[in-house]
Amino acid sequence: MSGPLQVSDSVSIPEAELHWRFSRSSGPGGQGVNTTDSRVELSFDLAASEALDPALKVRALQRLGPRLVNGVVTIAASEFRSQLRNREAAETRLARLLREAVAPPPRRRRPTKPSRGAVERRISAKKRRSDLKRLRRDDH
Repeated sequence: MSGPLQVSDSVSIPEAELHWRFSRSSGPGGQGVNTTDSRVELSFDLAASEALDPALKVRALQRLGPRLVNGVVTIAASEFRSQLRNREAAETRLARLLREAVAPPPRRRRPTKPSRGAVERRISAKKRRSDLKRLRRDDH
């Protein structure tokens, strides 16, 4: 729980760069929901972070652009009654979000053509189907 947030093998966010906020949660919890601060907000200032090397930071800022508010990404978790479990959920979601944001782009697809055999098989299957339907008609 405490300590740096491990995003991937090469990327970890120091605890000092993570900012927590707690508030009362809506949803399940009965009477306790009115008195405990079980809702968790985890904020990470991506734009000002020193944890990511510049290339990864640029990639993450580009990919997370719409989610950022002034360069800060915020994760809210309130699905559990326990603050501890909500903290774990928020950390897990932030790590997954950052892992996807700094991942290298997928390889470019090499365009290919179908083989001559595949084209011939497709056309002969279409002809067989067409013949079958033609034979079913009354006016054949």
